[in-house]
Amino acid sequence: MNTLIGHNNVKLWLIALAVIVTAFSSCNNKPSAAPASSDYPVIKLKKTDAVWTDRYSASVKGKQNVDIRPQVSGQIVKICIDEGASIRKGQPLFIIDQVPYTAALKTAEANVESAKAKLATARLTMESKQQLYEQQIVSDFDLHTAQNSLLEAEAGLAQARAAESNARNNLSYTIIKSPVDGVASMIPYKVGTLVSSSISTPLTTVSNDDEMYAYFSMTEKQVQDLVLTYGSMKAMLQSMPEIRLQLNNGKEYAHTGTIDAVSGTVDAQTGSVGVRATFPNPDKLLMNGGTATVLITQRQTGCIVIPQSATFEVQNKRFAYKVINGKATSTAIRAKAIDGGKSLMVISGLTEGDVIISEGAGLVREGATVHVNNN
Repeated sequence: MNTLIGHNNVKLWLIALAVIVTAFSSCNNKPSAAPASSDYPVIKLKKTDAVWTDRYSASVKGKQNVDIRPQVSGQIVKICIDEGASIRKGQPLFIIDQVPYTAALKTAEANVESAKAKLATARLTMESKQQLYEQQIVSDFDLHTAQNSLLEAEAGLAQARAAESNARNNLSYTIIKSPVDGVASMIPYKVGTLVSSSISTPLTTVSNDDEMYAYFSMTEKQVQDLVLTYGSMKAMLQSMPEIRLQLNNGKEYAHTGTIDAVSGTVDAQTGSVGVRATFPNPDKLLMNGGTATVLITQRQTGCIVIPQSATFEVQNKRFAYKVINGKATSTAIRAKAIDGGKSLMVISGLTEGDVIISEGAGLVREGATVHVNNN
């Protein structure tokens, strides 16, 4: 009897389990509702004015940035300037031991005097031989020998004078002077250091900081777009708006600058083009070797601007979905990124009055039904 009751309980438990599994399975197999095609947000394009700012990392250099190196070898006996001092063109910066160069100049001067004496003797000898030759006392050989000796003495004097000039120059090079106005950098050498023209680190660097150069890079495409916009490279340089500079402390530099040079070559490794902008530096706030951010603000009137989310890319080509007869139709476009890439200024592919899907273009299917509210 107990066995029968146990078997009945098992059967009831199995039946209940089967009912639960069946109910659960039917719930899982219930189809989900498809999103309505009219959920796609759309915008009707119209022309507007666009203002955007492009940002480029830049390195700051003095307009003239001259490494000071010695032209002769010797020990530094005097440093005539302080580090960071304002320098005038022609001002002495360093003095190298002059003793050996003074001695070399005196020797060269003595050699010149000796050469002069030899030349005078050779000239007297040649004149004497000429008179004797006219009297037929000496032979042609004696006369030609005297003439050659005179020529040799003249060459000896010229050589001695060249050596004297070289020695005088070497002595002058012991006083190292600044070739430009500017500001001196740090000085890595001390009095007593032996230096030469082959030193790897300059004695100091003099930077002309009245005006400063900001060097930055644009892509080849960016430069080409600018040239096409203005008509030529020359017109671009003449017509580009004044640019601004953001300093490393985050503040904007008080003076505006101008782009005045664009490299004629493209860097093969980076695909970038070097660009130079010039900024005045009356307050000496910009320093040689510093970094900053160039800000180029541009304006375009009567253009079409769309959100970046209204486009998608396939194989480096950009597309947007136009709504034509209620259907999503992909259209290739050309556009320039503005506002840090959040928006795009349309160059071609879309016109005023077109209706496009404004968000999530990458998730839209070609030919999807789009309901447009014409109100």
